[in-house]
Amino acid sequence: MGKLFISEHPLIQNKIALLRCKDTSTKEFKELVGEVALLLTYEATRDLPLVEKEVETPLAVAKCHVVEEPITIVPILRAGIGMADGMQRLLPAAKVGHIGLYRDPETLMPVEYYCKLPSDIAQSRVLLVDPMLATGGTAEAAISFLKERGAKDISLLCILAAPDGVKLVQQSHPDVDIYTAAYDEKLNEEGYIVPGLGDAGDRVFGTK
Repeated sequence: MGKLFISEHPLIQNKIALLRCKDTSTKEFKELVGEVALLLTYEATRDLPLVEKEVETPLAVAKCHVVEEPITIVPILRAGIGMADGMQRLLPAAKVGHIGLYRDPETLMPVEYYCKLPSDIAQSRVLLVDPMLATGGTAEAAISFLKERGAKDISLLCILAAPDGVKLVQQSHPDVDIYTAAYDEKLNEEGYIVPGLGDAGDRVFGTK
């Protein structure tokens, strides 16, 4: 089964407190989401393989280690875009794909309405990002869609996670690791994470 990594880093926990606060402005909220995503990316890429290369310095030749494995960041529209922006500061060479999903009002099943991925997705390490892992339905479907298109090495990064979502993803995709900044208590009757931070998409884009 994939691992669940819950960050206890002081800087991340301080930023989570600011994200939870209802008085945090849209500008600050968006910046904090990007910063937390950057720090989670640091954790999710710890095991990237390194290749030894010689680099010529002003004084001599140094044996260095570099990352050559392709990386693709895939935000789930629309809230995931706020995380991808921050992650690209740490991974400027990473490619970016997008997945758009909505829930059918009658069947309640996730429906894909948009998907654009790099052609080499099968050879890439994929970082799927969405701020909230609540029921897990959207993430579970997005991972399935990625696998259908050839993705093999997938990690899920989120700001907050709830037990329901973690359980569904781990049961449906035991090969996918989950990285989160906070693991909250439960979901309310409307499916929101409690204590949570509200609707991440609305708060990132100032639409509520």
